[in-house]
Formats: sequence, structure tokens, C-alpha cells
Amino acid sequence: QVQLLESGGGSVQAGGSLRLACAASRSLGRNSRIGWFRQAPGKEREGVAAFYTGTYSTAYADSVKGRFTISQDVAKTTVYLQMNSLKPEDTAVYYCAASSRGSHWWLWVSEYDYWGQGTQVTVSS
Repeated sequence: QVQLLESGGGSVQAGGSLRLACAASRSLGRNSRIGWFRQAPGKEREGVAAFYTGTYSTAYADSVKGRFTISQDVAKTTVYLQMNSLKPEDTAVYYCAASSRGSHWWLWVSEYDYWGQGTQVTVSS
């Protein structure tokens, strides 16, 4: 079992940046996936970015490629999502999630077992 806590959300104007953090209650295992997801009002939760601790590989949704970067700290207990060039359509509640299950579908909600409570990101035009 692992608890996840997101922080770093807030309000920013279009073109601005925010960095979200996901703190885990324990060090994430060698072969764990950590993902960032978001859910806008009236929409389904969608995968934004994912990180695999085994190979330090990453995956991104097309909508955020080149603007968002996922990374992990040295202690392997915090995962960050650096968000640059933010757009109004990035407005959503952002969640981090983790799983130790093997999967090829890193950005699928169903492939994650542990979830944080979410942090609001609002981008104004």
C-alpha cells in the first residue's frame, strides 16, 4: 500500500508554468509506474504523463508533448510534473497514481492501483 499526495496546483495565466509534485508515503519500487492524470468538469479522467522507475522511461499524451515533463527525485519518493506553456484547456484537477503491475498501457486509468486526492490547476486566457 502507498499513499500519494499531490501539491503545486494553482491559478496561472496562459503561457505560464506550474510544477506539480506527488509525494509517496514510501520509496516507490524498482519496477513501478507513476502517472499523472487530469479530469476537467464533465470529462473523463485522462492520462497526461507516466514514468517507469525500472528504465526511467516516460510517456506523454499528444496534447502535452513538448510542454510537460515528468521526473522523479533522487530519493524516489516524489514525482514531479513540470508544466510549461500552459493553455486554458489544461484546466483540470490533476491526480497522480502508482502501480507495480506490469502493463504496456501507461496512460490508462485502469492500469493504476493507488491514487492521490488531486490538485486543481486553472489556466486563464
